[in-house]
Amino acid sequence: MKTFRRKTYEIETSKLKGGKEVKLAILSDLHGAVFGEENTPLFDALMEEQPDAVMILGDMLVRTEMETMGPAEKFLIKLSEYFPVYYALGNHEQYLQECAETREQYLQYERRLTSAGVCFLHNEHTSMELKGTDFVFYGLELPMQYYKKPKSPMLSLTELESLIGIPYMEGIHVLLAHNPKYGNTYFSWGSDVILCGHYHGGVLRLSEHHGLTCPQFLLFPPFCCGDFHRGGSHMIVSAGLGEHTVPLRIHNPRELLLLVMKPQAEVQPESGDGNSDDTRD
Repeated sequence: MKTFRRKTYEIETSKLKGGKEVKLAILSDLHGAVFGEENTPLFDALMEEQPDAVMILGDMLVRTEMETMGPAEKFLIKLSEYFPVYYALGNHEQYLQECAETREQYLQYERRLTSAGVCFLHNEHTSMELKGTDFVFYGLELPMQYYKKPKSPMLSLTELESLIGIPYMEGIHVLLAHNPKYGNTYFSWGSDVILCGHYHGGVLRLSEHHGLTCPQFLLFPPFCCGDFHRGGSHMIVSAGLGEHTVPLRIHNPRELLLLVMKPQAEVQPESGDGNSDDTRD
């Protein structure tokens, strides 16, 4: 509950046109937590890893505790001095953004981070070249009804496309989507990489991919934590760096995730004399 682990996932892809590995750091669900003095251990871990970019998946603060904005803001401003930082909102930021009483205070938080270089993605995308490969980062911002407890509506592919369009540009497409409940729709959308948080590792983590519950009070939710793969798409779900709603973690360490994308190894042809005689029975 007072520290975090580093967890690295590796995937191979033929889309790394630059031929070099690319490393993304993934931060989610900090919920105002502070490690050590001013998150120094977390910052030092990122400096050691030297990611090519940092993905923020939302819920870095707590909507009912406005004081949590300060530590999150200070940490992200410091981080943006060293790395490109992309930020998609979680339900806590969205609530503050949409609530009349908190909207202006939240917008000031976002303006200060934007001025420092943090790129917010409100159902929009931006592109960047990393080590010779084009990347397109999408930030999904679902309407708040999709966070309803315990039942929320289904998300159709048509609705998803109405929010963020379709992945048409050249390059590796990375979707930052806070809520993993709609993983099947994300896979259908066609992103190369899908990054999610929100479920806090299932609170009680049962295995690499399974947990007991989540902030939406679902039992054994699918796409709870870990890595999932379908065809050429890869979905990584963070267990997060903090907790909220259910302030408990069992067999479920807070985590800083790292995604290393590697060039796909070429398949070597089988040795032989080149003859094509087939002697199968």
